[in-house]
Amino acid sequence: MIFRQKGEPVFARREVRIINKLGLHARPAAQFVKRVTGFRSEIWLVTADGRYSASSLIDVLRANLDCGATATLEAHGVDAEEAVERLQKLFGELHKFDEP
Repeated sequence: MIFRQKGEPVFARREVRIINKLGLHARPAAQFVKRVTGFRSEIWLVTADGRYSASSLIDVLRANLDCGATATLEAHGVDAEEAVERLQKLFGELHKFDEP
């Protein structure tokens, strides 16, 4: 167990898989970015092709995450662990944005 001082920056990482049949297209990407901006940590999407700012809609779309793709969420900051946990869960719900 690691003990940290309250408010001390933390680094956290989680792998996510895109299950949305249309991939991470504009509507779910916008919802993802909206959630990311609610955290104080700096958050990135990392793929085999590069590292993309999760707080930038353009960067998230540039990550080109199709259905079945995997990426790593990385966060650094005071709420990094909470951020990657909540955002990983959100990736499991993004497919709902394609339902009528």
